[in-house]
Amino acid sequence: MEAASGPRLGADGDAPLAEELDRCGADRAYECYVWHVAKLPAGEASAPVYEISTLGHEGCGQIHGRALVIATGARERFYPRPGWTLPGVFGLGAASVMLQSRVLPGSHVVVVGPGAMAQSVARQIKDCGGEVVAHVDPNSRRRWVEAVSRLAQRVGFLARRRAGSAGAAGRDAPKYHGWDVATINGASAVESVTLQRVDEKWRPLARHNPRTISADALCIGYGLAPAAEMYQLLGARLRYAPALGGWTPVVDRSQRTDVSRLYGAGDSAGVLGAPAAYNTGRMAALSAAFDLGRLDRASYEREMRAAHRVQARAARAASALADLTRPRSSAMAWVPDATIVCRCESITAGELRGAIGEGAREINALKAATRCGMGPCGGRACEEGAAALLESARYSRERIGKLTARAPLRPLPLTALTGTFAYSDIPFPQAADT
Repeated sequence: MEAASGPRLGADGDAPLAEELDRCGADRAYECYVWHVAKLPAGEASAPVYEISTLGHEGCGQIHGRALVIATGARERFYPRPGWTLPGVFGLGAASVMLQSRVLPGSHVVVVGPGAMAQSVARQIKDCGGEVVAHVDPNSRRRWVEAVSRLAQRVGFLARRRAGSAGAAGRDAPKYHGWDVATINGASAVESVTLQRVDEKWRPLARHNPRTISADALCIGYGLAPAAEMYQLLGARLRYAPALGGWTPVVDRSQRTDVSRLYGAGDSAGVLGAPAAYNTGRMAALSAAFDLGRLDRASYEREMRAAHRVQARAARAASALADLTRPRSSAMAWVPDATIVCRCESITAGELRGAIGEGAREINALKAATRCGMGPCGGRACEEGAAALLESARYSRERIGKLTARAPLRPLPLTALTGTFAYSDIPFPQAADT
């Protein structure tokens, strides 16, 4: 998610920054992903070493370092809706990636979601020549106006001038306000989307009639949650912070976790938007350089003071808009029992409610009882929806917890680890002479 802003180091990235990394001796690896991280035991005279296991076009690899900055970004939050498994339904993040390559998700698209990400996808669809037949936000017009007002108050007079009056803020808000998806309809693909009016907790309002709109695609998402699995594997302490997107690592003002020489940066350490994400990366790098003896204290403190000033401004702006995408468990409370929540294992909302009624009170107990979260996605698509069902049963998110992180963090073929060999290559011990 965070690759959309700040310097990028891919083929179309920031060449001067890439050259600077080369000069300082850094290795750069593209088009690969990390499937495991571990902290190797320290020797008698050495500090612990981090081992990062990767998989790319050239096969598996391992990278070692004395410090580790995790900047894995965020993942989309999904609240399942009836019909969301139909072809033609896309997450907002997936749609954004497609649109960057000018591939339209459909010709007549409904865009659903709170906050700026849905607005960005709708704008990209129009820029690519597609039609946005409905732009739907579960937040009311009043909530948008209040958020813009708070933003103006927190970032000062310049923002107030840009924000304008409350009426202007309302005009700039999405076309439909306080609506959400009731059902996604179609025999073998999306044919239409039925919308319903919702209250400020994203719950259906019974006194309002639903509205069905013809469409061949739906782009939907309910905000972002930090991708915190690597912190879990390394034993870093997490906390549940709704204003930051959910479960985040506990970091100090210099982005240090409670694990030695492990630092959190970007949306993985709390979803606060692109400016704050980039600046937390800067602070994490400064802390790592100082802890490794590569930066003197005077320079470190001077640079960190400047970074803290930038971060304070970015955090004020982000917190003013955070309520628009804050997790709302009530968005799942009304979902019909027949709705699939875990796509990998075809587990329905009714099965999860049944397990909760039988005593599953936290997310890993629910996983053990139903297999929800055991599929190839590792819970990335279903964890938020399942947790919201538990929260709707009046359990706190702290008690509900977070799915246990396990390697591999992403699906990978077994041959990537084992290589290719014949049965005859296996070294069997010879039988002892008798």
